[in-house]
Amino acid sequence: MNQIRTDLAIEVHEMLTETAAELSGVTVHKEQKHNARISRVKIETLRAQHQMGKPIGNYITIEFPDVNIAEGEDYENLCRTMAEELSALLPLQKNNTVLVVGLGNQNITPDALGPSVVSRLMVTRHLLQYIPDQIDEGIRPVCAISPGVLGITGMETGEVIRGVTDKIHPDAVIVVDALAARSMDRISTTIQLCDTGISPGAGVGNNRKELNKSSLGVPVIAVGVPTVIDAATIATDTLQLAVQKENSDKLCRELAAMDREEQYTILKEALPESLNGFMVTPKDVDLFIERVAKVVANGINLSLHKNITFQDIAAYTS
Repeated sequence: MNQIRTDLAIEVHEMLTETAAELSGVTVHKEQKHNARISRVKIETLRAQHQMGKPIGNYITIEFPDVNIAEGEDYENLCRTMAEELSALLPLQKNNTVLVVGLGNQNITPDALGPSVVSRLMVTRHLLQYIPDQIDEGIRPVCAISPGVLGITGMETGEVIRGVTDKIHPDAVIVVDALAARSMDRISTTIQLCDTGISPGAGVGNNRKELNKSSLGVPVIAVGVPTVIDAATIATDTLQLAVQKENSDKLCRELAAMDREEQYTILKEALPESLNGFMVTPKDVDLFIERVAKVVANGINLSLHKNITFQDIAAYTS
């Protein structure tokens, strides 16, 4: 199971239950909210933490396969749904300062979610410092940074963010990053929120220093959207579809008797070395990043600033 790359807690839970593994210390609650499916995974014990490969904490998945995220009522409801879930994960006092960090490389489209979100935020810390009399009630001090990536800046992301937090002393940090998924159906249709922080690049095998309460000294909420999937995982999904259609073939029967992880291992070993580690993204990922970044940014805006409207956000960010 650990070989299959995914950053989504709900997918890890699904894989463990598929293999009939004994799994205690994890609770899952699902509900429908507007046109989105909400899954709340709570990891409660050290044993469950080891099995899941994720820290103890809360993981919320918002899936919206049938929602038009470009505009309209469905889009606004999705933003509000994310805002409600984020507010539940991160209770704040009235004047608490929040730092939003947009991780990723803005020059690589599937990895540009974080910087794209930051560019659409209502950043207000400076306004509350210099013109407080002109700022409406309910506006919270929010600041943001896109620290870039090690290959461009020569600095670890964790070093940059720790330097900023040590200087401005935020009460909480929200980290936004692109994720990897196991299921093709969850690419471009899913947002995950968690209160355990994040290890940048973990889903694509490029782990950096973890960003969490232990490393930064304040609560860290991670917001992520899956934009890529492992090539071997796609091959496994294709294989399973072929097995379902050709059950009479001897090879297909043998493959059908294997679990998904065994199929994945065989395919991964069969791939040429040049293809191992390939991550795949949809051809229209540029349009998706633009749209979902707006959803994530406005979910954060609505959560952090009380009594604002979409018109207020548009006026501020235009």
